[in-house]
Amino acid sequence: MKKNKFGKEGWMPSRIKSLKGQTFVITGATSGTGFEAAKILLSKGAKVVMLNRNPKKSENTISLLKEELGKDLEISAIQMDLSEQTSVKKAAAEVLKTVTQIDALLCNAAIAQVPKRQLTVDGWESQMGVNHYGHFTLQAILFPLIEKSKGRIVSVGSMGYDMGLKTIKFDDLNWDKDYTPNNAYSQSKLAQIMSIYELQKRLELAGNTSVKAYACHPGSSRTALISTSGSFMMRIIFGLMKLSPLTQPAENGAYPQLMCATESDLDQNEFYGPTGRNNWVGPVGAHELKPHAKDKEVSRRLWELSERETGIQWPI
Repeated sequence: MKKNKFGKEGWMPSRIKSLKGQTFVITGATSGTGFEAAKILLSKGAKVVMLNRNPKKSENTISLLKEELGKDLEISAIQMDLSEQTSVKKAAAEVLKTVTQIDALLCNAAIAQVPKRQLTVDGWESQMGVNHYGHFTLQAILFPLIEKSKGRIVSVGSMGYDMGLKTIKFDDLNWDKDYTPNNAYSQSKLAQIMSIYELQKRLELAGNTSVKAYACHPGSSRTALISTSGSFMMRIIFGLMKLSPLTQPAENGAYPQLMCATESDLDQNEFYGPTGRNNWVGPVGAHELKPHAKDKEVSRRLWELSERETGIQWPI
């Protein structure tokens, strides 16, 4: 087990100094870990731009946060549906038009354990379409501004990356055969994590040291993720788990992405999350990432495929 550089309590938000003058863009911030991350960043004086699917929920979230933290908060929302590439491109264009810097892009939104195979409007299996392709396009379009800002890209993965096939199913990415909610989810999360380490490699080859890219996960946090997209049975199982010590509050689940977005001298090659039992709960820090998540050949192939599928070329 790795020694936690932040001590036995692990990383805590108390380490974040004033973020006045800094801007953070977060996907999926109306509930769960995204909401908690936004709240903590705002409490430290940051400007936060939320990219959410539901404009009404965004309005309510802004009102709630202003009620809790004060009406002078610098918070705004842009409507974006990660399952539609046109929506992602439109939202990214709006971000570039309305903010002058991005200190960190937090790719937090996700869908999980979709019971029956569904395709996005762009023709991809829904979990891969939302969790991987949606964020891949968003990151690529915002990259020049992140680079100019000497900012960071933070991808919120999941321990689910290690609970499926443990590779990318290139011969049937859309699961025309043998679809299971868990395998498809696992692949989408593995793809998200792999693309961060591939991005690091490409930045290094380009001699680009101004952008940092991090992969992390929230552990087993009490959020609405499973109840939003999971099957009836998965909802019951996770509902029972929420009552056990194997889960933690959503606020704790936000710590890994906050650490990756704000902590200085953080090793990009590590994988960050809770370091307790099964990496579901416990002090936040670096912990083991299984070798299949850093398979160089699979990562390269996935990156090239993702650029082809989305039609987006990263300006690296």
